[in-house]
Amino acid sequence: MCKELSHGICYIIPPHVHENIARNGNDKQKERAYQALNVSAHMRGQREILNTFAMLATTPTGVKRRTIYNAQNGLTLPGKLVRGEGDKKSSDTAVNEAYDGSGKTYDFYFKVFNRNSIDDRGLRLDSSVHYRRNFNNAFWNGQQMVYGDGDGQIFQRFTKSLDVIGHELTHGVTQYEAGLVYQDQPGALNEHFSDVFGSLVKQYAKNQKAKQADWLIGEGIFGPNIQGVALRSMKNPGTAYNDPVLGKDPQPAHMSKFVNTTADFGGVHINSGIPNKAFYELAIALGGSAWEKAGLIWYRTLVDKVQPNTQFAECAAMTSEVAGTLYGVGSAEQKAVKAAWAVVGITVGTTAVAAAAGGRR
Repeated sequence: MCKELSHGICYIIPPHVHENIARNGNDKQKERAYQALNVSAHMRGQREILNTFAMLATTPTGVKRRTIYNAQNGLTLPGKLVRGEGDKKSSDTAVNEAYDGSGKTYDFYFKVFNRNSIDDRGLRLDSSVHYRRNFNNAFWNGQQMVYGDGDGQIFQRFTKSLDVIGHELTHGVTQYEAGLVYQDQPGALNEHFSDVFGSLVKQYAKNQKAKQADWLIGEGIFGPNIQGVALRSMKNPGTAYNDPVLGKDPQPAHMSKFVNTTADFGGVHINSGIPNKAFYELAIALGGSAWEKAGLIWYRTLVDKVQPNTQFAECAAMTSEVAGTLYGVGSAEQKAVKAAWAVVGITVGTTAVAAAAGGRR
């Protein structure tokens, strides 16, 4: 059965970015920021009802089912069907990018982890492009992907970035597996797993080694005059952007800089920088292709270990245990996992010790 996210809707652009635009942007930019914030509040207030029969249906492993819709700048989802699996290329760039990006994400999960789509039962990958007018966001709503076109000034179309597509679809994987609560540390881990696998989808598609990858999330979606390279940097959290309108990237890279806040559901898009940095350090230490060892450890942790309220310290212990299971207790891989978490200020113990300590900030 699907373990639903507590809020169901997971957006790529954090609320603190839109809040900064609402404070610092010009009149049109402020209007669009308020629109995005209002849509977020409205969507999170809805409870998506999943079709029981669709959940029980299983498509054979390795069979992609992609369906792309055009929302035609409206609010009704999914919109007009414009491209199905196997259909010829569209004249609409966003349609093709959504189609290709969801296919590459499916291929990554299938070929690397033998996972049959997002739910591991062959779930059809539905996407709607051209949602609202100049909408500055993209999100997974519990059932499908939804992409805005951006305003052309601060953000460009969100289908441009493969790691954004991989990130958002991974929220679906988390929904069907760990069901991490979208609040505080569990919510930050929810965002973290999406960043990890969003980056790995891109690395796999480009056949990049860990040391070759940019480790950026949302690279290419900023407008030409924005001072920044991406939404987040897993390599160097807190350095992705520093712009008069967007503000400065607030992500910490160490537990000593953990941000205690009630905003953004307890800083889920902010504190995710801490485990992101740990994963980056592990991938570099292990070398080669990041999805082969580091990615496998994280995937098995997400699928087999993580629970809805897992905290950072508990997750760290889980990854160490999984590394021990996969590669041997005391192996170089397990030692590398512990060393990676140490870089961000988390000492790896057992899951029992971490749970007893609470692991909370």
